[in-house]
Amino acid sequence: MSWKLYGESGGTAHDADPQPYRVLRENIRPLFVKKKPAQPGDWLESHAEAGQTFDQYLQINPNRPTSLRKVIYLLPIGTFSEEEQKVAKILREYMTLIFGLEVKFLQRIPLETIPASAQRVNKFSGQRQLLSTYILFNVLKPMRPRDAVAVLALTTADLWPGKHWNFVFGQASLGERVGVWSTARFGDVKTEYAMFFRRVMQVAVHETGHMFGIKHCIAYECCMNGANSQQEGDRAPLVFCPECDAKLWWACQLKPKERAQNLASFAKINGLKAEETAWSAIADALPSDS
Repeated sequence: MSWKLYGESGGTAHDADPQPYRVLRENIRPLFVKKKPAQPGDWLESHAEAGQTFDQYLQINPNRPTSLRKVIYLLPIGTFSEEEQKVAKILREYMTLIFGLEVKFLQRIPLETIPASAQRVNKFSGQRQLLSTYILFNVLKPMRPRDAVAVLALTTADLWPGKHWNFVFGQASLGERVGVWSTARFGDVKTEYAMFFRRVMQVAVHETGHMFGIKHCIAYECCMNGANSQQEGDRAPLVFCPECDAKLWWACQLKPKERAQNLASFAKINGLKAEETAWSAIADALPSDS
């Protein structure tokens, strides 16, 4: 089977043997907790999802870096406070470590550039909302740089994805390599910084994971778990499970042990104690030559 990807002058994707990543995956599997049964109101209670193993992921020929597409772009939409700008800069560092790719910011665009037809006021919360599908297909897709493996919009405005939906934390298009997420429901960045910070990191890499073809995880407690509420989202770890991490190892040609060590250091510096412990354990479980 060929693992090459062509089209849109996007270059050629790698054709690396996935077998080494299958082996490394087994080294860390004992560290992870199986997905707990859904509670009332949880994502899996209302969404019947089949999940996705590493081998199933390989079969879909997923979007991944190529010789020409190897940059993740972040587009800020709206006004960001000094504290929010600080979090965004740290996010760039975090995403660089997670995906092993260069991450660049695009020029911020104001909310006023979004037409009234793609905005509304939520009747329950009174918050201003942007139509996430408009951001994906009318803002991001037309301006997507040629060297972009993925483009994500980050906005302080709340989002909704269309009719019959109240809100959505984020949304991504696997086929178009674009995604968007909002910080509007993450809390006050000044008085709840630690919580706000963690939520930004979690949702950003979750949505980017979708753009690399990774589906919601139903096998383990994992960063790729779906969420119907902020409470459910907060229960999801920042760490990818063995099946989902193997997908990124292979897709982005990462060095698993070195990456885990760097992520543990990042977590320590930024006060993510649970994640520091988890990534340190992953690093310890992987062989030195991985």
